[in-house]
Amino acid sequence: MEKLRRVLSGQDDEEQGLTAQVLDASSLSFNTRLKWFAICFVCGIFFSILGTGLLWLPGGIKLFAVFYTLGNLAALASTCFLMGPVKQLKKMFETTRLLATIIMLLCFIFTLCAALWWHKKGLAVLFCILQFLSMTWYSLSYIPYARYLQGEKAKQS
Repeated sequence: MEKLRRVLSGQDDEEQGLTAQVLDASSLSFNTRLKWFAICFVCGIFFSILGTGLLWLPGGIKLFAVFYTLGNLAALASTCFLMGPVKQLKKMFETTRLLATIIMLLCFIFTLCAALWWHKKGLAVLFCILQFLSMTWYSLSYIPYARYLQGEKAKQS
């Protein structure tokens, strides 16, 4: 009904607010999308903290790597509820953030490999640190002008 009202009133997609665009992206209501985003994001934080707590147990490196990686994946997946999974994947692999995405995904894989198959505790911790840094870099790629400002600061140095 809302689409029909917009068409009849002559409103273009460019004139829509963010909320209207998000609502049009799927059949879920905006409140439902927001609730599932929050649930997924909080679960991601919980799993990451749980994994960090499990690190201090004897032999807990495997649980740490799995839960920390699962937490980051849940936090990353939470944004699918805001913009939709297809749009999320398209944005992840745009040229402006392709390198950040690839490094982030490789860090996920290498963290699990180091803990579960290679049995290298130090390497698993190193890859978890790299996971954190790559997730930060990936997240910053969504902030407008973040790369531009970073480049300007580098030129001034």
